[in-house]
Amino acid sequence: MRLPTRTSAPTDEETVTQISATFEVRVRDELAAVIESYRQLASDYSPATQTLWSRIGTSLAGGKLTRPRLVMLGYEAFNMHSPSDTAETNPGIDRAVTLGCAFELLHASLLMHDDVIDRDFARRGRPTLSALYRDEALTAGESLADAEHAGHSAAIIAGDLLLAASIKLAMRAAEAHPQAAAIEHYFHLAIHNAGAGELEDLLFSLDRTPAKVQEVLRMEELKTASYSFRVPLHTGALLAGAEPQQAAALADIGSQLGVAYQLIDDVLGTFGDPAQTGKSVDSDLREGKSTILTAVAAATPGFTERFAIFRDQHVDLPALRAALEATGAETFARQLAEELCVGATTASHGLRIPEHVSAELESFATLILNRGA
Repeated sequence: MRLPTRTSAPTDEETVTQISATFEVRVRDELAAVIESYRQLASDYSPATQTLWSRIGTSLAGGKLTRPRLVMLGYEAFNMHSPSDTAETNPGIDRAVTLGCAFELLHASLLMHDDVIDRDFARRGRPTLSALYRDEALTAGESLADAEHAGHSAAIIAGDLLLAASIKLAMRAAEAHPQAAAIEHYFHLAIHNAGAGELEDLLFSLDRTPAKVQEVLRMEELKTASYSFRVPLHTGALLAGAEPQQAAALADIGSQLGVAYQLIDDVLGTFGDPAQTGKSVDSDLREGKSTILTAVAAATPGFTERFAIFRDQHVDLPALRAALEATGAETFARQLAEELCVGATTASHGLRIPEHVSAELESFATLILNRGA
């Protein structure tokens, strides 16, 4: 993907490098401290919940910290660093770290709940928290149905605890900030958007007719793009003191990247290599999910009927995948994702933000388009 060059806002590269180099360490340290504080608190009233927090901590280990990094990018886009600033002395960076942690906990919460909704016991090839509690129940002699119920119930509880913790952190990050009300508003909006997207995803899966392209794009904007890309950039910019219209413009870039990410995720969920992606290529089709692929294919005569028959009988999955491929849905999805990524990075060149921020946004776009390659 080639983009036009531009003249960027000035920045102190040495300071930016120093801040970026320590940011991940600070986020991981704060996340570990938050989890440990809740684990210690639980030790006073519930050993079982203390164990749950330990397992939550394990599930968070090794994450890519995409959302915290986007918060920091939003902050760096509009914060003019002084050469004398450091990551330790700039209070705005402290807020960005805490807000980034809030988004990471929110992400973990939504994944816990998503595993329940999708009835999954593995994610990226690893057992989920649900699986740990299921397996313990099986070892204790429970039936498979009761053990799976126990596993999903534990995941719901863990997701609820993480959601509460994420809101508390977001409010701490915004406390006494001039844009506190706006930051809190958009963080809560991200939660509500994610819930709305999950609901639409669920209801679409119950409909025998695949959702339309625009319906799928709206659902993916709500379910994924909002909390994962749009709002982290938006609130990070507000932390830095950006004007509302500046922060909104950066948020729009995040929306385009977020929808592109989900479009590629749809492709990998049907045509990807599980050995590389850790994603099943059967589950989306078996669950009757409406994705960009089924939405595009539904315009082809006969596909909707074939899809309905498959959903009733759950047979001949390779034939359904072949029929889906023949419609050109994968090509359409990849082209649309590329258009969104080009639009996002080109728009970033139109903002007066530091060059390294635009460069990293472009790197995000490149990674999105090359996932699973």
